[in-house]
Amino acid sequence: MPSLHPIYLCGPTASGKSSLAIALARQLGGEVVNADAFQLYQGLEILTAAPSAEEQSSVPHHLYGVLTSDQTCDAMRYRSLALPVIEEIISRNAVPIVTGGSGLYLKFLTHGPSPLPTGDHAYRETLAPLSLEELAARLQVLDPVEASRTDLQNRRYLTRAIEICELSGQPCSALRDRWETITREVTAGLRGLFIQRERPDLHRRINLRTTQMLDGGAPDEVRNLAGASSTFEKAIGFREITALNEGRLSREECTERIQAATRQYAKRQETWFRREDWLRPLLWAPDSPMPLEAALEILGVG
Repeated sequence: MPSLHPIYLCGPTASGKSSLAIALARQLGGEVVNADAFQLYQGLEILTAAPSAEEQSSVPHHLYGVLTSDQTCDAMRYRSLALPVIEEIISRNAVPIVTGGSGLYLKFLTHGPSPLPTGDHAYRETLAPLSLEELAARLQVLDPVEASRTDLQNRRYLTRAIEICELSGQPCSALRDRWETITREVTAGLRGLFIQRERPDLHRRINLRTTQMLDGGAPDEVRNLAGASSTFEKAIGFREITALNEGRLSREECTERIQAATRQYAKRQETWFRREDWLRPLLWAPDSPMPLEAALEILGVG
């Protein structure tokens, strides 16, 4: 029986995550857990390219369409939704296949929130009048270790290190070192991969998906929306399709804008996943069959 620890299947939008996740779930006796920020929402399956009803019936799927469009969500809320689901799947001796392209949501799920305090604009304003030399001198007093490894010519780095010291009441270096240790320990126990496609192939798939989405009823989905939260308004295509519905964009303009925004998003996703060195790359060549065997080999399962 395969290990019941979750398998994380990541990749840029339109790379084929959903179909490969289903294939892995069938092969390993697994269940698919959504890690896409916008596929959490109900009634917007076309816009968000959620798995179809037929796909979801083929193996158990979780956390698809669990929020209404007027609800907000962030990485911490996603973690609170996903952890009980994953634990419940494991309790039934099934393998959670966590799949999605929302890097921050996945990071919070796997590693938890960072102990570093979030930025405080008001506090940073108090540091704004200080020169680089004054900022460096303050950091050297607060945290000599962090000062020794910080670029003292970089105002942003200096300000952030001082902010962490002052807001947490602890040396920035101690917090960061502790977090790095925890991160290494957690990462050692993770297994996952991310799909890589050649850039022209991915762009072709993005362009095709955009056309299919607009032809398949996404404008009606957006038109029939009762209300959209600040979270959901960030979904690629929402604002463009709203403008299309209101006559402020032509169909061609809407298509081009969504395709361009999606390509830019995919590039950011690729950059994020490459930085996560625990995720093993899985090449999916153009017009090639699903690389299921390669995925199983990389993961050491099957």
